[in-house]
Amino acid sequence: MKEILLLKDGEIVLKGLNRRQFEDALKRNIKHSLSDLGRFDISSAQSTIYLRPLSDDIDLDEACDRVSRIFGIVSFSRAAVCPEKTLESVLETAPVYLEKILGSAKTFKVEAKRSDKKFPFKSPEICRETGGLLLSKFPHLSVDVHNPDVTVYVEIRDFGAYIHADPIRGAGGIPVGTGGRAAILISGGIDSPVAAYMMAKRGIKLTAIHFASPPYTSARAEEKVVKLLQKVSRYAGPMRMYTVPFTKLQEKLRDDCPEELFTIIMRRLMMQISERIAKQRDCAALITGESLGQVASQTIGALGCTDEATDMVVFRPLIGMDKQEIINISYKIDTYETSIEPYEDCCTVFTPRHPRTKPILKFVKAAQEQANFEPLIEEALNNLKITYIE
Repeated sequence: MKEILLLKDGEIVLKGLNRRQFEDALKRNIKHSLSDLGRFDISSAQSTIYLRPLSDDIDLDEACDRVSRIFGIVSFSRAAVCPEKTLESVLETAPVYLEKILGSAKTFKVEAKRSDKKFPFKSPEICRETGGLLLSKFPHLSVDVHNPDVTVYVEIRDFGAYIHADPIRGAGGIPVGTGGRAAILISGGIDSPVAAYMMAKRGIKLTAIHFASPPYTSARAEEKVVKLLQKVSRYAGPMRMYTVPFTKLQEKLRDDCPEELFTIIMRRLMMQISERIAKQRDCAALITGESLGQVASQTIGALGCTDEATDMVVFRPLIGMDKQEIINISYKIDTYETSIEPYEDCCTVFTPRHPRTKPILKFVKAAQEQANFEPLIEEALNNLKITYIE
C-alpha cells in the first residue's frame, strides 16, 4: 500500500504575497533534511505540502521523525494513498490501513475533507459510509463524536484520496533561513542551546560562537558544546561554530581590571568579538541565553552595560522565562542531559566573589579601556577554530 506524508503549513499561510518564498524555503529545508533517506517528490497545494516517497524502501518512520523537527510545519499525517479517487477505493483502503490503530482503540469518529468539489459524494455521506464500514469490520468499536480515541480522516483532494488517523504535531514556527542570519553565543550550559532553538524557530539561520580558555577549560568542554549544537541542528539545520581562544583575554582581565567588574567586562569582550565574527558571516544580530535576574551579569544594569559594547541587535529569547521553563524546553529538544555534564565553560573562570549587580557604565568602560584588550582581541580573531555542525 502506497503511503504519503501530508504536511500542514503553519504561519506561512499568513504571509500574503511573500508566501511563495516561505514555501520554497520550507521545501528546501525538507529536501535537505531527508536527502540521505532516498528520493521524494515534494509539491504544495491548498496549504499542504505533499511528500511522496519515490521508492518502496524509504524508511518513513525516520522521515516522520525528521519532519517533526522542521520549522514551518504545524502538523503532519502519514496517510494511505487510495488506488483510485472513488468511494469504493476509500472503503477498501480504510480498514486495511487502519487495522492496527483501530484494533487497540475503543471509540472513533470519521471526518471527511472534500476539497475536490467534483467528487460525487459530500462529506457527510463519506463519513457515514466509512464509519458504517469500520463499525462492521471492528465490532468492538463505538462512535464518540466528542472525545474519540481515534479520529479517522478521509481527504478527497485534487491529486487523490487519502486516509489517515490523527495528525502529528509539528515543530511550528517559520522555515529556517527566512528570518535572516544571527550569531548565537553558545556555552555548555542549559540556556544558550534553548535560545538557539527558539530563534531558529523564528526562521533564523544560526552561526555559533564559543569561547574556550584552555587550560582552565578542557577539550571535553568544547566537545560538549559540539554535542549540544548537533542536537540543536536537528531543528536549526547545519551551521558553523567559531571557537575563540579566550585564555589570554581572561588572564589580562584578571590582572588588570577590578574584580567586581570581571563578569561585566568579560561579557562586553565576548560581545565585541562576536560582533566582528558575526559581521563577517553576514549576521544581522547576536543571540544570548540570558534571563533577567538569573545571575549577577543579567540584571537590567548589567545587561545595559553589555549591550553598549555592540552596535548589533541582541536577541534574548529567554529574557522573561524562569529556570524551570527553560529546563522544560531543554528536555523537549534533548539538550538537558548534555548540558549538565560536568565540563565547565569559560564563564566560570575567575568568577568574582562579589560581582557588581548595578554597574555604572562609565566606570566599566574606563576599566576596559585602561586595560587595552585590542591587541589580544586581534590575536584571538586571527586564531579562530571553525567546526562544521550538522
